[in-house]
Amino acid sequence: MKKTRLIIASAATALVLGGGILWASDHNDAPNVKGKSTDITDLYVFQGENTANLVFVGNVQGLLTPTATGTAKFDENTMIEFKIDNSGDNVEDLVIQAVYKGGKMYIYGPVKPNATGNTATVVGSASVVVPVTAYGTTAVTNTSSTGIKAFAGPRDDPFFFDLDQFHKITGGTASGFNNPGTDTFAGTNVMSVVVEVPKSMLNSTGKLNVWLQTFSK
Repeated sequence: MKKTRLIIASAATALVLGGGILWASDHNDAPNVKGKSTDITDLYVFQGENTANLVFVGNVQGLLTPTATGTAKFDENTMIEFKIDNSGDNVEDLVIQAVYKGGKMYIYGPVKPNATGNTATVVGSASVVVPVTAYGTTAVTNTSSTGIKAFAGPRDDPFFFDLDQFHKITGGTASGFNNPGTDTFAGTNVMSVVVEVPKSMLNSTGKLNVWLQTFSK
């Protein structure tokens, strides 16, 4: 099914064999998607506990209060897509697609996309299907026979940001952040899709460029 672009998150770059974490974050300030279920907040890519794997985390619907989290849902009309460039040309060579339906998240890929850029279609059959974890319950994960592991559901917002101090800096009344700062996002949640993939499936021995997009019917 053809999709049209809603929002692109900032790109993140990860070393496949490295042990660090890289991220991009944007919370609730893109006018076209502010307050909608397609709003991207975070993209994280890092080496798994099993160092032969790479973990992709895509978070949407930021700044959810505990009350709002209880009723928050993924959108059945939205695809969440991790785009992976393994050749250094800033064009996706592989995608990991997450599609929600009937209380479950269907994960497709990593697979070569049918199209690149601002359109997307579901490719092939689901690699792994995982029930969406309900708020306040134990996390549910599923692992495919090929070693792809997935989670979908609400999580505490992991991104630390002192927004008030940031406003002071941009307003010229402060020269830098405090140590420690104040976590503006403390107590808020996101809807998260987490996919752990064997590095051998990503066709790279060096650097990957990764970015996140949401598409809506």
